[in-house]
Amino acid sequence: MAAPEDTQGNSGGGEAGMFANRLRKGAKHFRKWARAQGLTAFRVYDRDIPEYPFAVDLYGDCVHVTEYPRRRALKSGTAETQRTEVLDAVAQVLEVPTERIFVKTHTPQPWGRAQYGRVGEGSGRLVVEERGLKFWVNLGDYLDTGLFMDHRDTRQRVREEAQGKRFLNLFAYTGAFTVYAAAGGAKSTVTVDLSNTYLDWAEDNLDLNGLADSRHELIRADAKAWVEAQAQGPERYDLIVCDPPSFSTSKKMTGSFNVQRDHVRLLDALRTLLAPGGVLYFSNNFLGFQLDAKATRGWKSVEELTPASIPEDFQRKDIHRCWRMVAP
Repeated sequence: MAAPEDTQGNSGGGEAGMFANRLRKGAKHFRKWARAQGLTAFRVYDRDIPEYPFAVDLYGDCVHVTEYPRRRALKSGTAETQRTEVLDAVAQVLEVPTERIFVKTHTPQPWGRAQYGRVGEGSGRLVVEERGLKFWVNLGDYLDTGLFMDHRDTRQRVREEAQGKRFLNLFAYTGAFTVYAAAGGAKSTVTVDLSNTYLDWAEDNLDLNGLADSRHELIRADAKAWVEAQAQGPERYDLIVCDPPSFSTSKKMTGSFNVQRDHVRLLDALRTLLAPGGVLYFSNNFLGFQLDAKATRGWKSVEELTPASIPEDFQRKDIHRCWRMVAP
């Protein structure tokens, strides 16, 4: 059930009052919902009002606000005025002091701009809980916080399927899927990411949940190149998660990765890495992504989970695309 529509009128003057009222209703509904779900990190406002393009997330006793300003607002200078209105409303409605409100601006970027860049230094690190598991997040230093909340239902699917499985997590970021698989009783896990920072973070998340041991291997590598190399070897996995960025380039990798261009070849290689009947969860957040018909050939079944994989607190159902693929 989504948060109820505003039928009470504005709690203040004009559009700013409409935003505050919508935020109040969302917070009341989703705080109650989150307690029942066992969550201390969740979204209470998701660009619900087109004139207020913000996402407001609660992380424990802190608030993370992401602004998605329109180019016109940036050029005219109205974005700054609106940001002030929104932050005033957030502090008042959610009853959070300004020092615990973290603000990021998600500006329109040219295709190919690197993700996950550092935007701050050493602030906003805390632990949040999700369905009995704990995760480190960092609200101050990066555009993304370290936990993609829109995939929590997919993570739950992985935990339910992981018992006794050999699990592989590719483009693993901070290893949240690995934590879920390990908590679900995976026989072993392999976590692959190009960043030492995020692999260290994944290890911290495993350790936080008492799951860091020799069964859980962390590998720093270009995931696409690693998959293609491993496809020639003997190792096979029962359960794989592959959630690549839309675009990636780095001095540490050969060439670039483009999810639309490269996904057919990637999925072919992943199918060879799966044991018979093994399961792949493939996801990405490129809004224009189209799964090529050639990518579905050779699989026993291909089921798109979108939008059922997107949690209730995310009003926008275009935040990711997700498929469950079963090997023959």
